Amino acid sequence: MSSRSPRPPPRRCRRRLPRPSCCCCCCRRSHLNEDTGRFVLLAALIGLYLVAGATVFSALESPGEAEARARWGATLRNFSAAHGVAEPELRAFLRHYEAALAAGVRADALRPRWDFPGAFYFVGTVVSTIGFGMTTPATVGGKAFLIAYGLFGCAGTILFFNLFLERIISLLAFIMRACRERQLRRSGLLPASLRRGSGSALAEADGLAGWKPSVYHVLLILGLFAVLLSCCASAMYTSVEGWDYVDSLYFCFVTFSTIGFGDLVSSQHAAYRNQGLYRLGNFLFILLGVCCIYSLFNVISILIKQVLNWMLRKLSCRCCARCCPAPGAPLARRNAITPGSRLRRRLAALGADPAARDSDAEGRRLSGELISMRDLTASNKVSLALLQKQLSETANGYPRGVCVHTRQNGFSGGVGALGIMNNRLAETSASSS
Repeated sequence: MSSRSPRPPPRRCRRRLPRPSCCCCCCRRSHLNEDTGRFVLLAALIGLYLVAGATVFSALESPGEAEARARWGATLRNFSAAHGVAEPELRAFLRHYEAALAAGVRADALRPRWDFPGAFYFVGTVVSTIGFGMTTPATVGGKAFLIAYGLFGCAGTILFFNLFLERIISLLAFIMRACRERQLRRSGLLPASLRRGSGSALAEADGLAGWKPSVYHVLLILGLFAVLLSCCASAMYTSVEGWDYVDSLYFCFVTFSTIGFGDLVSSQHAAYRNQGLYRLGNFLFILLGVCCIYSLFNVISILIKQVLNWMLRKLSCRCCARCCPAPGAPLARRNAITPGSRLRRRLAALGADPAARDSDAEGRRLSGELISMRDLTASNKVSLALLQKQLSETANGYPRGVCVHTRQNGFSGGVGALGIMNNRLAETSASSS
């Protein structure tokens, strides 16, 4: 046998492919992906919310509906037998009455639906998107005019609601900032030499630099004002319309939230005591109630968005824990996707810490290792973004802490009412993250 010299081990290329990131990259998703995930999660939660609401209302209202149907069937049969009218003819007569009822005809003598006060009440329900359904146009010209009238009217009213929201939030911010300044003066954190109302001096104070009112405080104030307004309006409707107090509260919520079922509608009788004063109070209560509930809904929407961000972070952490291997988990075979697994197994068998080796290797590259163009452009892009952010903060004079919070919490941006709330209120998710 001829002795063979041992073959030298094959030379391995010192170039290592960059390690692919695991699902932890979901924690560093782009803004579009975060918004998409938040949208999908909110859609799923709304679907579950609708299913739960339908189940509860079906369980509560279905027995009453069956009982009412049975009573109505017995009434029809008794009336048909007592007056000698065939039941099909009686039902045909009732269908004609339903058509007249939809046109505004009532069995009792009520005020006309389409006089000027009634028409003004109708257009108010149109542009505010309440839409009770008690008064509806029956002619072709009225329906065609409603399409164009409602298009511009609803858009203008939504703009009015947004402007009202901006003013009420600015007023609350001014009042709460004054209370904050007074509290700081009492505690001695603000020097007594600072004159009241000097915005430039107060902006540089430690306790008021970048200060904004909390979402929770604004939610509490708006909630208390909405409850007080609803209670006062319900007391008026109970005394004037003759409704129960619970029915009045129900009407206030349905009207102020622009749901507008139409089962209860105010100002429908022919005459009232102090009719002019009641119509003025009804108009003011509905206007203030709709604006207040609109503002309250937008504050609650920010809290819902904060909960969605928290749920997305929890789901991302679970995904990372599931996809990233534990320190003692078996490692995969070395290939083009997961390089270096064989070396880590060898280090683990020798008692070394592969994680320390990996972290050291990530911090510095080997002398013969080349950096990929993708890593180079990504690092330069991050550096340029940080530089642009610092230059913008220096030019505009924004506090650094406020800008950092705005960038980190996922609440930055937004249009309409959400953008107003983001700019005016303190973004609470930064403290929770």
